[in-house]
Amino acid sequence: MRPIRVLTVLTFYYPHWTGLTAHATRIAEGLVTRGHEVTVIAAQHSPELPLKETVNGVSVVRLPPVARLSRGWLTPSLPWRVQRLARRHHVIHFHTPLPEAPVVAGIGRVLRKPIVMTHQGDLVMPAGFANQAMERLGTGLLTLAGHMSSVVSPLNKDYASASTFLQRFDGKLVPILPPVEIPIPDQSEVERWRSELGLEDRKLIGFAGRFVEEKGFDFLLHAIPELVRTVPGAHLVYAGEHQVVYEKFFEKCAPFLEANRDHVTFVGLIQDPRRLANFYAMCDVFALPSRTDCFASVQVEAMLCGTPVVAADIPGARVPVRTTRMGVLVEPRDPSALAAGIRDVLMKPSEYRRTREEIRTHFDPVKSIDAYEELFTRLTSSRR
Repeated sequence: MRPIRVLTVLTFYYPHWTGLTAHATRIAEGLVTRGHEVTVIAAQHSPELPLKETVNGVSVVRLPPVARLSRGWLTPSLPWRVQRLARRHHVIHFHTPLPEAPVVAGIGRVLRKPIVMTHQGDLVMPAGFANQAMERLGTGLLTLAGHMSSVVSPLNKDYASASTFLQRFDGKLVPILPPVEIPIPDQSEVERWRSELGLEDRKLIGFAGRFVEEKGFDFLLHAIPELVRTVPGAHLVYAGEHQVVYEKFFEKCAPFLEANRDHVTFVGLIQDPRRLANFYAMCDVFALPSRTDCFASVQVEAMLCGTPVVAADIPGARVPVRTTRMGVLVEPRDPSALAAGIRDVLMKPSEYRRTREEIRTHFDPVKSIDAYEELFTRLTSSRR
């Protein structure tokens, strides 16, 4: 196969770590291991990071930002860098949300390069005039970028079929599941961690991610009284960043957290993959009560570590449980239904056990990289 040079553009890249950056990193590094060349352009989200470096074979170019814009950064030098680097690359690949998406797609059109837009989820902002204005503006910019792109790639067919935003691009949709990887947990470390936290005799309900409104963690907190009443030893364990600069949702939930502090433990943001695997394995069930979620790789990570999932029955988020049957789906935005689902899994865990090999038959990172490689090859071949 002829080597392909891919220019990837997104707001945050390594060492920043979210589901989106993990997705982009695995694609970039996966392509490099197959002999392709990948250059990433991202914001210099921390001043101590070098402006240029090579990370696991991927060339990373970071641009100094001038201001924060909601969940992203404004980087005025981005258009110049993109047009300069795009000339020597075969494909332009960008991940949304990205404020400069129309600029990136427009440069690709002018240079007659294939453009792939990986859509990581529709823009959904909290209530409030400013937030809703930002949502409408952002959606408009993404719409323009999507129309200029050669392919729009959502994370799964289920989310694509339900999204009114994605339906605008019906003729160019190519859903590709994200590559999900997680080490095998160390059971001795898992038991030691439980002991250190003083949670040996508890039924642990894990949840993880940014503490923002769209993740629906407030529904899980409101389910605590019923869980404590019906599940002896029920205890929530949260892994993630709760101080989110662009949204004050944690502060909104703080009074309820304070009232139930004996039933919730925070373990902080976990960036080490092996420790993250141990976190999942430490939990008896993993909860995903999202208001909106295009996929949520944390579900697959939990399953690969042997932990069943209780998720809101919403487009995209329900795909892992529907596919593997390793857990249950519950009515969204309903704390009582969420508590009942968690109780069901905790009472009958054997019904929801699946092996790591079974999960891998549905969610294989090699197949995800195959799909991107085949897509980029097809686009560059047709352009040639």
